[in-house]
Amino acid sequence: MTDLGMSQLKSTLRADLHTSMRQRDLVRSATLRMALTAVTNEEVSGTTARELSDDEVLKVLAREAKKRREAAAAYMAAKRPELAAKEEAELVFLEAYLPAQLSDPELQALVAQAITQTGASGMPQMGLVMKAATALVAGRAEGGRVAALVKAALTGN
Repeated sequence: MTDLGMSQLKSTLRADLHTSMRQRDLVRSATLRMALTAVTNEEVSGTTARELSDDEVLKVLAREAKKRREAAAAYMAAKRPELAAKEEAELVFLEAYLPAQLSDPELQALVAQAITQTGASGMPQMGLVMKAATALVAGRAEGGRVAALVKAALTGN
């Protein structure tokens, strides 16, 4: 019953949605519906509709996870722990589909490798280093963490 052009990850999301609906897991079902909607929206954005690859689906899920993380922080700052808890519960389900995040030492090693590859010596080359580091990291760390480490490495802090 799976579409031939559908990414494996999207098929997994759909299957997990059906399972969670049968189990009457409302939070998981709502989260997976939201994730599939975000994937579908990405597929139909632009000039022509297309099927997303697994990597593109992962990017959509990472973006949705980041939204949940930011919303939870905003709700905590606004003293709304019940809403923050809802966002964090959704985040847990989304993170199950994402690759494991890199530790700080692993990320620092990849940033150092990117600096060596590009031959960068200061902040004017930050864009070059970010491009190389982002390719090495491949979605296993948020861009903000990568940028902070690149900036620290290039300024010598």
